Amino acid sequence: MKSLFAALGFLTVLPLPLRWLGSKEELGRSPIWFPLVGALIGLPVALFDWGLGMILPPMVVSVITVLALLVASGGLHMDGLADTADGFFSSRGRERMLEIMRDSRSGPMGVMAISGLLLLKVAALAAAPLPLRPAAIILMPMAGRTALTVNLNLLPYARSEGGLAGVFRPSRLQGLLAVALLTGSAWLLQGYSGLITAAASVAVMLLLAAYCKGKIGGFTGDTLGATCEVTELVPALVAVAMSSMVAS
Repeated sequence: MKSLFAALGFLTVLPLPLRWLGSKEELGRSPIWFPLVGALIGLPVALFDWGLGMILPPMVVSVITVLALLVASGGLHMDGLADTADGFFSSRGRERMLEIMRDSRSGPMGVMAISGLLLLKVAALAAAPLPLRPAAIILMPMAGRTALTVNLNLLPYARSEGGLAGVFRPSRLQGLLAVALLTGSAWLLQGYSGLITAAASVAVMLLLAAYCKGKIGGFTGDTLGATCEVTELVPALVAVAMSSMVAS
């Protein structure tokens, strides 16, 4: 169970006792739990969203819900998105990209990436029909954390020197189990449309993995954060798309 607590400690702001978190070895085995951690984030946020929806309009609730999802991880993954955008869109070579991504300051590309993604998440949630909204909110962090596990197990670590992301131990079984948990959860929550949500999420994960491979030859902690945040958008977009198709 220490690997589960290690996953919770790594991916959330939950204040867990240090003795529960275990060693680096436990953290290295923790990616198998990442989708479950996503569900543990999504469930209370979905309940929070439902309660707020009784007293506030959908757009306001959507902003608060997206911020709640952001706060749950302490902004860790959004910071990775900013750094990745600054590096990947710098029009520089691989080594210079990696240097730029190490800089904790956000440049214009990073600011635009954060702003654009937050706006898309809020707009998608606000447009999602109420019957599909709770499931979409639960699946959003699940899809994002599944993307972490999948990319960790598909790609090599891009830097020659060690780093936090290099602590994790690759295992194809972890990736397959993570995708299976996401797919099963989506099926239970949304039926056949849930399978479309899961398939679209996995497709985005794989596309982002290929993009990172082409850009820097693998993953870093920043690209994992970016992958998590972008994939997190997919369930909300699918909910909107499905409702639009039904309406037409």
